[in-house]
Amino acid sequence: MTNKVRKIVVIGANGMLAQKVIEAADSAAKVICLDLPEFDITDRVAVLHTIEELCPDVIINCAAYTQVDKCETEEALAFRVNGEGPGFLAEAAKECDAVLVHISTDYVFAGDSGTPYREDDPVGPLSVYGRSKLKGERAIIASGLLRYFILRTSWLYGPGGPNFVETVLRLAAEREELRIVSDQIGSPTYTGDLARAIFALLQKSDDGRGSIYGIYHFSGDGACSWYDFASVIVARAQAAGIPLRVKTITPITTADYPLPAIRPAYSVFNKSKYQTAVAANIPQWQQSLQIYLDERQAII
Repeated sequence: MTNKVRKIVVIGANGMLAQKVIEAADSAAKVICLDLPEFDITDRVAVLHTIEELCPDVIINCAAYTQVDKCETEEALAFRVNGEGPGFLAEAAKECDAVLVHISTDYVFAGDSGTPYREDDPVGPLSVYGRSKLKGERAIIASGLLRYFILRTSWLYGPGGPNFVETVLRLAAEREELRIVSDQIGSPTYTGDLARAIFALLQKSDDGRGSIYGIYHFSGDGACSWYDFASVIVARAQAAGIPLRVKTITPITTADYPLPAIRPAYSVFNKSKYQTAVAANIPQWQQSLQIYLDERQAII
């Protein structure tokens, strides 16, 4: 970031991603944390009033309704939080000339591609969650705000929130067998990496590269199935001396483990646009998983 002292508003500040965003912010920046119940992104009048009063340089929206299966039965709430709320933030950002950073998802795609998804590939969400997140993207674009970053990410994990890594470790400590889906392919993403990606893009926008704004894909480098991911989690945890009961990890199909919301079978991202914009490599997902497990052990 530049030498100018920035004012950054983080929305959804109590969430898993926001924790790392706050950590990654420049020490010279003033970070203001907003979350429920004091701040509700579905309340347009309150959003406009609060953002106008704060007059930030940057708004980073980490708020979302991410309980994918519950979205199927709570569609109205999902569309308010994921669909309408980002539009209100974009409207507020436009009024105070702020940059908006919004986090979106691989669920906006149908998952039927044979090659990694590019930012301009056709979307086709299969779930309420995916459709609500796509509506949020479109609300930002339709707002007329020119200075925004929409970062689509996938398979997010990190400290401070429920995630697949913690679920696997908990179940592996309780059971001798884990049955994990092996026919969904994607890229695990560590919140620390995504937080740094956000600020890398903001840094480039500081450099006066106005054309840098828009939609970006970001996830850990490489691809795997949930089964592969779980297998590496368990192996690394055992190597670190974490006590686990699990003896067998069995691959199963999506059909063997039906859930209310349909997941994309393939959601690997092409991240060349991001890499070109910031001139930086993206860590391999295995490398970032090890960093997370080391961090986790240090806390315990």
